[in-house]
Amino acid sequence: MNDTPETSVPQAVAQPGRVPVHAGGHAPSSPVALVALLIAALALAMAAWSWFDSRERIRELKTELGRRLAETGKEVSETRLLARNADDTMRQVSEKVAHIESQMTTSQQQQLSLEALYKDLSQGRDQWALAEIEQVLLTAAQQLQLAGNVKAAIIALEGADTRLQRLNKPQFTALRRAIAADLANLRAVPSLDEVGASARIEALVVRHAGWPLASAQVSEAAPAPRVSGAANLGQELWEELKRIVQIRRVDSNEAVLLPPDQAYFLRENLRLRLLSARLALLSQDQAAFRADLDAVSQMLGRYFNTRDAGVADALKEVRRLASLQIAQKLPGIDASLAALEAYKGEH
Repeated sequence: MNDTPETSVPQAVAQPGRVPVHAGGHAPSSPVALVALLIAALALAMAAWSWFDSRERIRELKTELGRRLAETGKEVSETRLLARNADDTMRQVSEKVAHIESQMTTSQQQQLSLEALYKDLSQGRDQWALAEIEQVLLTAAQQLQLAGNVKAAIIALEGADTRLQRLNKPQFTALRRAIAADLANLRAVPSLDEVGASARIEALVVRHAGWPLASAQVSEAAPAPRVSGAANLGQELWEELKRIVQIRRVDSNEAVLLPPDQAYFLRENLRLRLLSARLALLSQDQAAFRADLDAVSQMLGRYFNTRDAGVADALKEVRRLASLQIAQKLPGIDASLAALEAYKGEH
């Protein structure tokens, strides 16, 4: 085994940085050493204080960080809960939106169906109204042609125009114009008081039974002087004979020969003539109206007592009635019918 030779180290070796100690054991006092020692102590105190302060700060930071993390975790939980609720709400809203969209689609389809149905109903209503108006116009034309009833035709045209006015459709404008033109022509026709003339004829019919016949005229005989004695009896016989048989002068012998039963038929014939004249007035038959009234006038002048006031007034009334112009040239409603046919051809 190798043995390392021991070398002797001198005892008094000068070490750097150290102050040599004297033999007596007391170190020499130096200001520099004291300052250095003080600085070292201060540095050590500062380091300890800094370490302690840093430790406290770190602990406070850890506590604050933990608190912040706890609050953040709570907020995250609440945020997650809110997000979950928001998801549920959005899902419900999406379902409601889908349901609303479905209902809107159904409503649109129903609206389209209703519009189509309304269009069909509107066309059907227009066609129905047009058919009614056509029937009214044809009735008015028949009233004018067959009966000459201007008032009925005017009422019919006014009703048709009112129906078109309620419809308020622009396609009926031409038809309404034609109806207005025909109404103006009908209203311009001079009006005849048919009711008044008919009432006058009816009054003649009522009074005809009281008109005296020409054969009923009685001539008053002058009273004969009374004779006394035997001649009185003969005179009375003669007077009685004159009462039984009377001779009168009249314009025609036919009236004298009328028995009572023929007088009844004469009055009935007169009444029928007046009623026939009334019917001719209502139908506006000018020829038949004048023929019946002329016949009545002739019968009154031939068979009735014209010196009677009632018969004379009846003759004047019959002549005034015969002078009436009951037949008038009436316009037609050709414009309305033509406009109606034109509309039917276009639609």
